[in-house]
Amino acid sequence: MSNMKVRQWQQTSLLCIILILLCFVFFILSCAREEKNIICFSVGGAPNEIDFWEKLVAQFELQSGIKVKILRQPTDTDQRRQGLVVPLRSKKKDPDVFLMDVAWIAQFAASGWLEPLDSYIKEDDLNLDVFFSKVVNLADKYNGELIALPVYVDGGLLYYRKDLLKKYGYDRPPQTWEELLDYSLKIQENERKSNPNFYGFVWQGAQYEGLICNFLEFAGSNRGGITITDNKIFLDTPENRQALQFMYDLIHKYKVSPSNTFTEMREEEVRIFFQQGNALFERNWPYAWALHQNKDSNVRNKVGIAPLPHFPSGRSVSTLGGWHIGISKYSNRKQQSFEFIKFVTSYDTQKKLAIELGWNPARKDVYEDKELLRKLPHFAYLRPVFENAQPRPNLPYYTQISEVMQQYINAALAGKLPVNTALQKAEKEAQKIIERYEKK
Repeated sequence: MSNMKVRQWQQTSLLCIILILLCFVFFILSCAREEKNIICFSVGGAPNEIDFWEKLVAQFELQSGIKVKILRQPTDTDQRRQGLVVPLRSKKKDPDVFLMDVAWIAQFAASGWLEPLDSYIKEDDLNLDVFFSKVVNLADKYNGELIALPVYVDGGLLYYRKDLLKKYGYDRPPQTWEELLDYSLKIQENERKSNPNFYGFVWQGAQYEGLICNFLEFAGSNRGGITITDNKIFLDTPENRQALQFMYDLIHKYKVSPSNTFTEMREEEVRIFFQQGNALFERNWPYAWALHQNKDSNVRNKVGIAPLPHFPSGRSVSTLGGWHIGISKYSNRKQQSFEFIKFVTSYDTQKKLAIELGWNPARKDVYEDKELLRKLPHFAYLRPVFENAQPRPNLPYYTQISEVMQQYINAALAGKLPVNTALQKAEKEAQKIIERYEKK
C-alpha cells in the first residue's frame, strides 16, 4: 500500500472514530436530557384505579412534556407502605413522588425522607386555601414545614336505611348515640320477625387499624381520644372509659351489634352485611356509597348518609383517612415532581378522580361543581364531614401506639379484660413507646 493510500485510510478511520464518538456523546447527552425529564411515580390500589392513573399520567405528559414512569404497588396498604420504606431507607432516587396513607406521613417526615414543599409553593404562588385547612395543618405539616398535600380525603360516616326510619316513624337519622341505640332496639326487634339475622348497628371492631378509627370517633364524640402532653399519653380517662364501655355494651348488653364484631368486622365485612339488608345503621368510609347503589344491592336507593352521632356533651367526630402526595428527599427531579403534584391536586384532576373513581376531593371547591353533584349527589353531604375530620396523632411512632391500642381495646370488646384495665394497660405500654423514642 502506498504512503498516500495509508494516509487516506488513516484519515478515514480517524473520521469514523470521531463520528462514532460524536454519536456516542450525542446519545449520552440525549439520554441525560431525557432522564432529567422522567419522574417515577409510585401508586397502588385496585386495578381500575391504576388503569385510570395511567390515563391521567398520559394527559400530564402531553401537557407538561415530562415523562412519568408508574411504579405499580399492591392494593394492600401495609405492603404499599413497605414498598416505599425500603427504597427511602436506602436513599434511592426512585420513586421521585408517591402517594402515602395519612397515618404514614409523620413517620416518613421524621425519618427525613420527605422534601419540604414550602419553597415550591411560594415560588409557584400556589393557593393552599382551596384545600381543607384542618387536613393540611394537622396532617401535612411536620415541625412547621409542609411536607405533603392531600389528594383524597376520607372520614367515617353513618349510613342508615331511609325506608326503615320512615316505616317506624323517625323523620331524621340519630344525632346522639343514645338515639341510635333507641332506634336500633325498636327497629331490630320488629325486623327480626321476618329477618332473624337483622341487627341495629354494624361497625369495625376487629383487631386492626380500623378499630382505632372507630374508637377515636366514639371517644372523640365524648370529648376524649388520645391526648399527649409533655411526652405523657393519656388513654385511661373517664371519657374514654365511657366510650369503650358503650362499644362493649352495643355487642354484649344491648346486642344491637353482631357477636362477631370484635373478631371479623372490618370495612368490607361491615359493608356486605349492611348491603345484604341485615342492618339499620352502618359505620363506614364514603367508598361504600357507590357499592350500596349497585344494581345487585339489596339496599339500592334505600340508603342515606349523615355525620356520626355523639355523646350528650360532645359533637360528631369523624376520623380522618385518605391519601397524600409527597416528594422523596433523595429525588434528583424534585421540580418536575412538584409539577406533577400541581397537576394531581388541580381542580380538573380532582374532579376526574371523583367522577371516575369516586375519590373524595381534597379541594373544597370541587364539592360545589354542578356536574359532579348531578352524578354524585351524596357529595353534598361530605364536605361538612371532612371539615370536621380529626387526624390520628401526627407522630413518627403512631403505628406502634396503634398496635398496642388495637390489642387492648379489642380485648375489652371481647370481654377478656375490663374496660378500665384494658385502657390502663394500653396507656402504660404506649407510654414506654413514647419514652423510648423521645430519649433518642
